[in-house]
Amino acid sequence: MTLAVIGGTGLYGLDGLQDVAEQRIPTPYTDQPVALSQGLLNGHPTLFLARHGTDHSVPPHRINYRANLWALHKAGADRIIAVAAVGGIAEDLAPGRLAFPDQLIDYTWGRISSFCDDAGQPVNHIDFTEPYSAEVRQQLCQAAEQAGVDARRNGCYAATQGPRLETAAEIRRLAGDGCQMVGMTGMPEAALARELELPYAACAVVANRAAGLDDGEALSMVQIRRNLETGMARVGRLLQAITAQASPAPPE
Repeated sequence: MTLAVIGGTGLYGLDGLQDVAEQRIPTPYTDQPVALSQGLLNGHPTLFLARHGTDHSVPPHRINYRANLWALHKAGADRIIAVAAVGGIAEDLAPGRLAFPDQLIDYTWGRISSFCDDAGQPVNHIDFTEPYSAEVRQQLCQAAEQAGVDARRNGCYAATQGPRLETAAEIRRLAGDGCQMVGMTGMPEAALARELELPYAACAVVANRAAGLDDGEALSMVQIRRNLETGMARVGRLLQAITAQASPAPPE
């Protein structure tokens, strides 16, 4: 079994990944191959992809989601943990905390959102009632408990267009729609994984309180980066625990 980790803002590599080999996977969706790292995390085969590039040069609305998912599938991934920075809307989602959403609402526009978009491809009406894999979410929950990482075990993720942050009025709307967190990369990534029948779950890292919820203070990118450092350290502990679950026991 091969775990794939998609790194978002603040996660551009995996600490502890051993025997690392860099791969460049050609896909039908871009002239440039997709760069992946492959190695062993706790002895478990693991793939890593930096969603925004290792230099954070690709904004959320320009990410080639189809190429990324296709490359992970071709490289042998059988489940995906997608790490993503979010703004916390729910009161209990303070900066640095993790969350494993179980629902999402897509507010993005203009993104190529399906492998069916190409001429001649059959239309695939996926069942997206539950957008995240219950099995992978359960693995995340168990790993968080084992690693002593505080995490919210559910919530609705609002996927917005970006790259700008939201207005206070938009956050009030999202809260009214039932969203507990807001990010920019959750869609079409989750739907494309479902089209490829790849079990997929999100690990959201709260970078900041969403716009207008922090006593009206302006959002500071300096503070957001600090919050992400704290949150990504927790993600590292979580991934160590989840790969330890999946790795075979050493011989006695």
